[in-house]
Amino acid sequence: MKKYFARIAIGIAIVAMFLAHAVHLFRVPLLENLEAIVYDTRLRLTMPRTVDPRVVILDIDEKSLQEKENGGEGRWPWPRDRLALLLDKLFDKYGIAVVGFDVVFAERDESSGIRVLERLGKRELKGVPQFQSVLDQVRPQLEYDDIFASKMKGRAVVLGHVLLSDDAANTTKKGMLPPPVLPVGAFGNRRVGVTSWSGYTANLERLQSAASSAGHINPLPDQDGITRRVPILVEHAGAYYEPLSLAMVRAVHDRPPVVPVVSQDGTTDYSGLEWIKSGPFEIPVDFQAAALVPYRGSKGSYRYYSLVDVLNERVPVEELRGKIALIGTTAPGLLDLRATPVDPVYPGVEIHANLISGILDGNIKQRPPYVVGAEFLLLLLSGVVLTLLLPRLTPFKSMLVTALVLLGVVGANLVVFHWGNLVLPLASGVLLVLILFTFNMAYGFLVEARGTRLITSLFGQYVPPELVEQMALNPEQFNMAPRAEDLTVLFSDVRGFTTISESLSPDDLSLYINDYLTTMSMVIREGHRGTLDKYIGDAIMAFWGAPVADPNHAQNGVLAALDMMKQAAVLNQKFSEKGWPPFAIGIGVNSGVMRVGDMGSKIRKAYTVMGDAVNLGSRLEGITKQYGADIIIGEPTKKRITGIVLREIDLVQVKGKDEPVAIFEPFGLEGAVEQTRLDEIKLWNQALRFYRAQDWDKAELQLINLKKVSVKPYLYDVFLERIAGYRANPPDAGWNGVHKFETK
Repeated sequence: MKKYFARIAIGIAIVAMFLAHAVHLFRVPLLENLEAIVYDTRLRLTMPRTVDPRVVILDIDEKSLQEKENGGEGRWPWPRDRLALLLDKLFDKYGIAVVGFDVVFAERDESSGIRVLERLGKRELKGVPQFQSVLDQVRPQLEYDDIFASKMKGRAVVLGHVLLSDDAANTTKKGMLPPPVLPVGAFGNRRVGVTSWSGYTANLERLQSAASSAGHINPLPDQDGITRRVPILVEHAGAYYEPLSLAMVRAVHDRPPVVPVVSQDGTTDYSGLEWIKSGPFEIPVDFQAAALVPYRGSKGSYRYYSLVDVLNERVPVEELRGKIALIGTTAPGLLDLRATPVDPVYPGVEIHANLISGILDGNIKQRPPYVVGAEFLLLLLSGVVLTLLLPRLTPFKSMLVTALVLLGVVGANLVVFHWGNLVLPLASGVLLVLILFTFNMAYGFLVEARGTRLITSLFGQYVPPELVEQMALNPEQFNMAPRAEDLTVLFSDVRGFTTISESLSPDDLSLYINDYLTTMSMVIREGHRGTLDKYIGDAIMAFWGAPVADPNHAQNGVLAALDMMKQAAVLNQKFSEKGWPPFAIGIGVNSGVMRVGDMGSKIRKAYTVMGDAVNLGSRLEGITKQYGADIIIGEPTKKRITGIVLREIDLVQVKGKDEPVAIFEPFGLEGAVEQTRLDEIKLWNQALRFYRAQDWDKAELQLINLKKVSVKPYLYDVFLERIAGYRANPPDAGWNGVHKFETK
């Protein structure tokens, strides 16, 4: 605990800040904005994206607003005799269940010219009895508001009205409000969070009196301007009014009364109002008596019909029969477009439609009073656990634990959000976990493990983890600057890989080479503490003795080569079971002084080795196939190893080198090589002496005898062929047994 005291103390302080925000000791605007973003994300992830067939939208669209000669009804507002005709068609022909107007009829309709005629009758034509008589006869046909009102009577028609609360609207009370759903004093002395509005713009008295009911069309945008909620109850002059969506649902179900459901504890800071009941429907509300809109999807979650098509009976009857119909507009010029969580430009009429669907389905999300306590417990539990645990873990384990905690927090939250319709805070919990993780990682990087991080970033991809840990103890001793060192280098290559690749599908080839390279790399890195230099296709380059000094670098390099051959046999068995072709590899190992360090261009560098000894190692790998040998090591390596059974193969001059070098083939550790192999090596050494002495007959006889007992006679065939050639063309005088290679 003493070692991690500072980290734990800072972690607890971070947790305490989040807890204070959760219980409203103070509020962090950033967290509130993030919570809104997270809510929107959850909503988009879980919304059904289906079309609700019960609700339709009769759209005052651009088509409807075209002039009559183009098939429209002209600009809005239309004469109300046309709307009266629309009601007749909707109820008599189409058999609609209820019609709601997302429109306010606050002004009288004077489009018929009746007001002009009345002024003439009172002035210029006041003394003309014939004019007065005709005026009295035509007045009922020209009072479009009366005609419209008469068509509403006895029908399920719900009007909309707007409530106002800005300073200029304090005295604005235009039109007639519908009867409130709850009277003045409905809550007594209980404190509830219903939003109050000081003014209104409502419908003409004659229209409101004729309508079945009316509801407000006010959304409740959050501080970011996004409409996530609609107030289910609003207060004006002490009385309480319902929204258009609830009024329409009630109109379909014989207008059951609205009953508020309050919490038992009305003294808490949270609003006592929790639910609104109306008949079989329960609507959860928040601290402002507002309901979260259960958006089904982006625009188009309901079937739209152009209002002019309905008016002209161009819509099939069965598509509207028994539907809940909203009349509204998507025309940009009529300014009923809102910013919502699912679409930045969303028709306001479709917000009402979504709320109607939510009321009918009972799937409106709720934020009950106990979400404050749930958030507090979540933050406390996750915060304390991570604060105490993360300082003790490695970076990988810290990432794993943090990921698991995040997965648990987010997963549980999504489950209760989608299936329980419960909105629990999520942003604060996620942010707390991420801040604690980031703080611990930064602290560990800057204070505790700067050296380890540096060494790991430089050498972690090349050398085994245990060497990185060893280097991290004294990081100042290690760097990537080029220097000369006595090292051992290893080159390996798959023989005939082109043929293998042509026999495999691309997917199988990828698995084949990945499995091969992984297995061999593990032998080098994990088995013998080698440094991986690079892959060149199927070829592998590795070295020993840097960046960490290794006095046994040659021994480890040769032992790694022997173990690679053993793993090749295991891999071939595995590949055979999959129906893949077998492979054979050749390995060259050489030791000597090399330049090692970070070398390359300004564009790209690599930690690698260079020099003559490196080039010879590459050449030795290349000539393994010339001798049928699995592994060939150079004489410099042979001089640096002990306890390994070897046989000298040849004395060669490789391309690019002037001096000959003896090459050797290792077979295994002393005591682990079969006696038959040891006997074969003795016979071979004799044959090699005869060969170099140009005693072709004895050498040939010995090689023939070796072929009879050997399971791999390729080497002996090579020398028999050479002897035949030398008999035909004897070598120059002074020949010392050196074979010169003209190719790499």
